[in-house]
Amino acid sequence: METKNAIEAFAALAQDTRLAVFRLLIQAGPNGLTAGDVAQQVGVPGSTLSHHLATLERAGLLRSWRVQRQIFYACDYEGTRQLIAFLMEDCCQGRPELCSTDLLQAGACGPAGCGPDT
Repeated sequence: METKNAIEAFAALAQDTRLAVFRLLIQAGPNGLTAGDVAQQVGVPGSTLSHHLATLERAGLLRSWRVQRQIFYACDYEGTRQLIAFLMEDCCQGRPELCSTDLLQAGACGPAGCGPDT
């Protein structure tokens, strides 16, 4: 991940509503939630939420798709993985094996969960 992209992702997460949406969709898993469900659970009007969802999607942290008249949103696990990898890239003076195994496992998270088998 390039620095410019990481800055965009961090900027997208540096706002209360967007961080809450991102965390909600991480928990929801790969099937995601409809925009209406996200709005209801976060407690934000749909018109306000659409701006936040678009910001997170442009930053590469969410993906969306349409099913008939509903738009679903889910975490973009690859974009999230790239952001975590960017943070950990120079860990411990270029020796990531010295870092906590919990942090290293976070880089292996995906739609099926976290750990060495994902």
